[in-house]
Amino acid sequence: MGFGRRKDTASRPWRLSAKLLILSSIVTVLGFSAICTSVMLDMRHSEEELARQTLENLASGIDSDISRNVELFDLSLRAVANNMVAPEINGVSKPLRQLILFDHAATAKHFGAIQVFDSTGKLIVDASTFDPLPEDRSGEEYFKVHRDQPDAGLFISPPMLHHGAYAIVLSRRITSEDGRFLGVVAGSIRFSYFHDLFGRLRLDPNDVITVFRRDGTVIMRTPFDLDIIGKNLGDLPGVKRALSEPSGSYSGIASANHSPRLYVWRDGTRPLVVLIGKPWADINRLWRIEATRIGAIMGALAVFVLGVSLFLAREIDRRAAAEDKLEELATTDALTGLRNRRKFDASMEIEWRRAARQKRPLALLMIDADHFKTFNDTFGHQAGDEVLIGIAICISDSVHRAGDCAARYGGEEFAVLLPDLSPAQAFLVAETIRLKVEQWCGETAITTVSIGVASMVPDANSEWTVMVNAADRALYAAKADGRNRTVLAHNPKLSLAA
Repeated sequence: MGFGRRKDTASRPWRLSAKLLILSSIVTVLGFSAICTSVMLDMRHSEEELARQTLENLASGIDSDISRNVELFDLSLRAVANNMVAPEINGVSKPLRQLILFDHAATAKHFGAIQVFDSTGKLIVDASTFDPLPEDRSGEEYFKVHRDQPDAGLFISPPMLHHGAYAIVLSRRITSEDGRFLGVVAGSIRFSYFHDLFGRLRLDPNDVITVFRRDGTVIMRTPFDLDIIGKNLGDLPGVKRALSEPSGSYSGIASANHSPRLYVWRDGTRPLVVLIGKPWADINRLWRIEATRIGAIMGALAVFVLGVSLFLAREIDRRAAAEDKLEELATTDALTGLRNRRKFDASMEIEWRRAARQKRPLALLMIDADHFKTFNDTFGHQAGDEVLIGIAICISDSVHRAGDCAARYGGEEFAVLLPDLSPAQAFLVAETIRLKVEQWCGETAITTVSIGVASMVPDANSEWTVMVNAADRALYAAKADGRNRTVLAHNPKLSLAA
């Protein structure tokens, strides 16, 4: 029936508003979540960049300190190596030779005494004494390197036990003017230097500082680990990068505890390379705390907003249902359940204008119960009401389209509006209704109906009352012709036909 269509149409705006409210709330929550996520990602990126810069500065400071001491010690080795080839050095006394060779040599509590070995590896000069004890270093790696490689330059040994202490030995070749190998000058930097240097730093428990030789050998590490000191890690991809690129960073997994770390180095071209690692968990600790806090707040707000939205949507639906009910009560005939006269007139106005715009036909059935007043006086109002309800049911069973409008026009009179039906089609619908009423009445012939039918294509200058008057005239003609029949007005302004 058309009544169902009216109800859906009336309630749809409210239901649409409820859906839009929920959708807008979800979009708002998602939008704020996206903004917060973007901000948190920017914060995380900033934290990581700050950590990278901090580690770079730390690596630069450590690298500068180590390089400065290595360079100072190397200058002392160069001076001794150059003075050892001077012709007059062998003709002076031991005290004077010591003064010439070591007067400008770098001294510090972590530096070992500089020693000079001849071409066979025998100790001939020691900065710490005029009369050194016999030593033979011909089997040491640094001696062999300088003996076999004239262009070795400064050689830094792997960590080793030197004169009773762990140290690295720095050495240079002594070469005569004609290029012959005359021996090696060597000195040491004790591990105490690195312990003292790293001890002055404020490091987190999981921070790692590793000092590498150019071939990837671990010279020193903090936290100190003798199992790693002296081990060659040059095959690791990250170490390869640190030894081949001037500066940079990479993310890698620590071999000790398998935790991901950020590794940074500043100058991979120097004799010793400093690589600093910091766990990503420590870098992002504060960020995670802040992200958790903001996430919890956003989650609570999201739940609150969605909860309020669902509550308001439910209230909107309840209000829509209430308004639908009020609309139904205001536009429905209480006895028959069909539309009332006021709603019929409004629907007639709308459909008339639509048909005029689209140049489509519009049909109207005017239905009246035959001898109803006599029946009502004879059997009472309650029986009369039952007859009207039965007729309304027959009409409803015959009118199925969504756009059709069936109404109680007044008293025992009914009206049916049928958009887009030709006169012949409207006549068939009217006959269906009449025959159903006749069949429902049965042999007792409680009552029948007479129907007037009018169908026309409206024009912009006409009023819908023209068609109502035509259908009324057709109805009166059906009454006058014996009742229980349908009369079609061929032209609302002209003749009638049964």
